[in-house]
Amino acid sequence: MTTSSDAPLGVFDSGLGGLTVVRALRERLPGEHIVYLGDTARVPYGTKGPATVVRYATACAGWLVARKVKAIVIACNTVSAVAPERLRADLDLPVLGVIDPGARAAVAATRSGRVGVLATSATIASGAYARAVAAMSTRCEVFGQAAPLLVPLAEEGWTEGEVPRLAVRRYLEPLARANVDAIVLGCTHYPLLRAIIEHEVRDMMGPDIAVVDSGSAVAEDVEAFLRSRGLARSAGSNRGSLELAVTDLPRSFVEIARRFLGGEIGEVAQVDL
Repeated sequence: MTTSSDAPLGVFDSGLGGLTVVRALRERLPGEHIVYLGDTARVPYGTKGPATVVRYATACAGWLVARKVKAIVIACNTVSAVAPERLRADLDLPVLGVIDPGARAAVAATRSGRVGVLATSATIASGAYARAVAAMSTRCEVFGQAAPLLVPLAEEGWTEGEVPRLAVRRYLEPLARANVDAIVLGCTHYPLLRAIIEHEVRDMMGPDIAVVDSGSAVAEDVEAFLRSRGLARSAGSNRGSLELAVTDLPRSFVEIARRFLGGEIGEVAQVDL
């Protein structure tokens, strides 16, 4: 497929968590046009089987292809764990995931080689982070912890207070017992709860534990990829546009989108897949 550097970059996630990746992309690549799709009608993906996740991801990617995007960023760890090869095989388009950048950031952050991963049940079951870390460092050991309740908490805007604090604490306990010194937020929804996660990490494990959000690492990888293919929009271009679409419009979406993207976000379209 021949495409132009002025074509938009497509990003999709199971819900609103992928906005954390969009924010990082806009900070690093301010000239890029971005089309974002959040499949909020079918969130969460992380509790579903691989075949269902692949089917949902294929529908999301197909919608973005129809928008004539030049590449697709999977801003969802669950999809990145089970579906990228299928999407690459089906689409005549570059597809980039979030697992490898997150694993690379974790390997760089750990001193002891003991890395914790908080992620959805599907991502943990896939073993994707353990494989990615092992490919980058033979000295690192990965301890995975499924944290499925954090996605609906983020979707509902419950990002502070006793309920999310207790849930986060419960999920961190096994990682504390494993003596990890770096924890990857292995779901793009989890940075919405980062303040509570970091507070509980400090309280349970001390001040020297690194909490890794892979968003900036993803943006770095996307920039390198676009430049290597001659697809990066000119640095002298005007600031790129942002188009937001969701499959269901939850009350909290616009509020959380403003908070994480900064300022007004314009219209949010509701689409059917």
